[in-house]
Amino acid sequence: MMEIRIVPLVKGDGVGPEVTAAMVKIIDAALDKAYAGQRKIEWKEVLAGGKAFEQLGTYLPDETIEAFKTHHVGIKGPLMTPVGGGIRSLNVALRQGLDLYVCQRPVRWFKGVESPVKHPELVDMVIFRENTEDIYAGIEWESGTPEAAKFFKFINEEMGVRKVRFPETSAFGVKPVSREGTERLVRAACQYAVDHGRPSVTLVHKGNIMKFTEGGFKKWGYELAEREFGEYIASGRLVIKDCICDAFLQNALLKPEEYSVIATLNLNGDYVSDMLAAQVGGIGIAPGANINYTTGDAIFEATHGTAPDIAGKDVVNPCSNVLSGVMMLEHFGWQEAASLVEKALEESFSEGYATADLARLMENGHSMGTKEFTENIVRRIYESR
Repeated sequence: MMEIRIVPLVKGDGVGPEVTAAMVKIIDAALDKAYAGQRKIEWKEVLAGGKAFEQLGTYLPDETIEAFKTHHVGIKGPLMTPVGGGIRSLNVALRQGLDLYVCQRPVRWFKGVESPVKHPELVDMVIFRENTEDIYAGIEWESGTPEAAKFFKFINEEMGVRKVRFPETSAFGVKPVSREGTERLVRAACQYAVDHGRPSVTLVHKGNIMKFTEGGFKKWGYELAEREFGEYIASGRLVIKDCICDAFLQNALLKPEEYSVIATLNLNGDYVSDMLAAQVGGIGIAPGANINYTTGDAIFEATHGTAPDIAGKDVVNPCSNVLSGVMMLEHFGWQEAASLVEKALEESFSEGYATADLARLMENGHSMGTKEFTENIVRRIYESR
């Protein structure tokens, strides 16, 4: 029987409409080729960002949240950050509103893509970045405000804190890290490693300095892994280890082959994700997803910004959004279609055909516009054997 998935789609701001159009065309071609019409996606446009504000007077309509809740899986282009008051970040609002506690970033190299490191083929990691706590909680007070003064007064007088050098001009932030938040992230990372035959999970933290937040993450992570995945650890199928974040950033350059699945808190994960993406060609080919592994809810997304300076010029690289679409297909269990897209991309890159950001660095690079590159990938999918 035919299987149809309804997928809410936010086209996004800036280059968003271009990268989402490319993604839709490529994913549809892969589904057609792989399943001959027996599996399809019905794309349901929903609004967020600038387009939503222009039409509805709000950056994040309730209808959009409800569509994601109803259909459980959606995909989006990059969104603007509203200027002035209101929502700090639309991306953060979506993640927190739907409790998408994992930011998942797979990082791998495609043959033909130029890299600043000697052996990018050794980079093959999947990052599980905690998505709701740490800095994403957004708990802070601006310097010079009554709230900042009140907070300092409390920690100074009630908690005995004497280490704030310049209290009158200090801003303050609170970094919540919970056992529950840690456990569900590490559980998802360990289960992913087991399900995908990956050898290790590394807890990346700064627990040598922040002993109760980052240190708690390390402690609770080890405890969860031992309690729920002890048989895999005992049999040698899974290794649980940890690394201080600054050491990991060095090690990931010097010996990336030693790492497979990474579990880390929000701020560390932000740095780690972009650094690893740079090793395999840049954020333009870095996909991402925000997932709740308990409910199955997920939003897949381009990991780059809106790039308004090149919007509408037919030059943007759509691969971040396209590969996020590949992640979505894998989430559905539609691996055959996902593999067709990855194969077509690798063939194209190997022959030097790419958008300008990648082609200009290739020895025999052939620069293509966004639309031309999209048609190139669609053709390769249909010609695939």
